[in-house]
Amino acid sequence: MSDDDNSPISARVARRLFAGLKAAPALVLAVSGGPDSVALMWLAARWQRSLVRGPQLTVVTVDHGLRPEAASEARQVKRLAAELGLPHRTLRWRGAKPKTGVPAAAREARYRLLAAAARAAGASHVLTAHTRDDQAETLLMRLFRGSGLAGLSAMAPLSERDGIVLARPLLDVPKSQLIATLRRAKLGFAEDPTNRDTAFTRPRLRALLPLLAAEGGDARNLARLAARLARANAAVEVLADGAERFLRLRDRGLAPQAGVRSFEASAFAALPEEVRLRLLLRAINALGHEGPAELGKVEALMFALDQAVAASLRAGATGRPVLKQTLAGALISLAGGRIHIAPAPARRRARR
Repeated sequence: MSDDDNSPISARVARRLFAGLKAAPALVLAVSGGPDSVALMWLAARWQRSLVRGPQLTVVTVDHGLRPEAASEARQVKRLAAELGLPHRTLRWRGAKPKTGVPAAAREARYRLLAAAARAAGASHVLTAHTRDDQAETLLMRLFRGSGLAGLSAMAPLSERDGIVLARPLLDVPKSQLIATLRRAKLGFAEDPTNRDTAFTRPRLRALLPLLAAEGGDARNLARLAARLARANAAVEVLADGAERFLRLRDRGLAPQAGVRSFEASAFAALPEEVRLRLLLRAINALGHEGPAELGKVEALMFALDQAVAASLRAGATGRPVLKQTLAGALISLAGGRIHIAPAPARRRARR
């Protein structure tokens, strides 16, 4: 992007931002009515018009039913979409809303509705308007929550959800450039007051960013850090893939057990710590039935497993389990010189 964070985005730069999406049959644009998503819609519409044969664009607004202004904002998006020659749909998050964790629940509902809209429109991608500023805030949120390398990679330009690709073409664009673009185009936009509500984590972190920027921790540098961590995370994933193949080769000749992952304990113990951790996470998340495992709990499990493997190697492998724990709906055990991960038995309901 341009070093001038307050300059409007040119048509040439916009073509570069959307270049990888040119061959898509259809795209859904997630537009709330705020400055970032309105800019996304305007830039995408201008880009599509410049193509001889471009993707079909559909604008989708999700009304979470949390603010009375949301309905009028959706109507404003519909009017602007019509001016740009784009079809528009408003989808509503219906049903009871949680009393806590509202932002996370709203985000889950939004992506679920957007994925359904994409399938209905024959779209391969949903485009969201996440910016460099959002990336910096996401990195800080995950840092303070104790995320590992994968979490600190923050948002990826492309990711998959419910069979639909989520694309974030503005991820390296500062919000200030989007606002400058809208001003140049004389386009209005809505301001969501929850973006300033310090009852929520993200607005509190947003308020800290000017102080961090004064120390060199501006959005550009934080986003650059996230990109570097993503690069390192991708390298470790390749190592974990290779470790899985290595362990499978060690097990040639052994009959596989359906619904069970098993590793030779001594070979597993020789792998780097981060690789062992990822192999455990993969197996637990694949075979457990209680949602993704928490990183801290898997780290504690691995510490106990490492101690048990070391003790069993000193004492000699026996058929008796030396360790047996459940985590996230998976049963992890060490017996006979092997680590086994399998689905845990369903928990018994307490009698009334």
